[in-house]
Amino acid sequence: MEGTLLTVRDLVTAFPLKRRGLFEKRRYLYAVNGVSFDLREGETLGLVGESGCGKTTTGRSILRLIEPFSGKVLFDGVDVATLGANGLKAFRRSAQMIFQDPFASLNPRMTVGEIIEEPLIVHNLYKRKGERKEVVASALRRVGLEPDYMYRFPHEFSGGQRQRIGIARVLTLNPKLIVADEPVSALDVSIQAQIINLMIKLQEELNISYLFISHDLAVVEHISTRVAIMYLGKIVEIARAEGIYNNAQHPYTKALLSAIPVPDPRSGIKAHVLRGDLPNPVDPPSGCAFRTRCPVAETVCSRQTPELKQVEPEHLVACHAL
Repeated sequence: MEGTLLTVRDLVTAFPLKRRGLFEKRRYLYAVNGVSFDLREGETLGLVGESGCGKTTTGRSILRLIEPFSGKVLFDGVDVATLGANGLKAFRRSAQMIFQDPFASLNPRMTVGEIIEEPLIVHNLYKRKGERKEVVASALRRVGLEPDYMYRFPHEFSGGQRQRIGIARVLTLNPKLIVADEPVSALDVSIQAQIINLMIKLQEELNISYLFISHDLAVVEHISTRVAIMYLGKIVEIARAEGIYNNAQHPYTKALLSAIPVPDPRSGIKAHVLRGDLPNPVDPPSGCAFRTRCPVAETVCSRQTPELKQVEPEHLVACHAL
């Protein structure tokens, strides 16, 4: 690992809601509400949380697939928000995305070769068709598929193979950053391991940085250098992977960890069951958003929003109880 590739500071992404009356003040749903983190070159940051916590919106906001409301995203020291059409196109060449559904993200009317070749055409790389075909064949080999597969269509492949095709499409542009949005959640467990191992291998070979978005801490453990836990639009704990899995501090993180299935029922691991459902993001609780489900909530939690504070080296937690 080298220097910092991506810096996110106070990122906010909000969606305006329909007014219920003519004179009602405009309301917003804050999907991402003040997220900050750094991502170093060659590192994987796992972004974990329940469905609806804002982790996918965070990834899309970083790439400007969704326009952020406020905050800063610096990529290689350049503020992504200031980029015009040409600058944004160059940024997108260096920062790519792997999508959750390996079938929906591939055009069923295009062959695999055309799908993987498309980014090369969009970014005006390799003028000759023959050169582009060689790049496509090389990308397929790199993800463990046969070059002849370029003449087939997506429906002829399994879910795991389709996700490999999606990864091959991304690799043609030699990106520095890949935002992987739940890339294995739609796959069988054995196939999940294969895709994770492939991503680790590619990272070692190409020094790619990953923002790995997932709801499953068990999956994230195998690939992440650091892990950030997200709840209702905010990061509540961030640390190196071993710090999260061996010494979790936030009650929400402990609850997520205890939900990981353990093969030995005699392990003695105590379950931290979450009370209630995720609060309505349109009308979140005052103070700490987690307080309505927290087993250690105090009076101060309803009055004051906790800030991330360092409890150990490279280990930050947002909790009044610490």
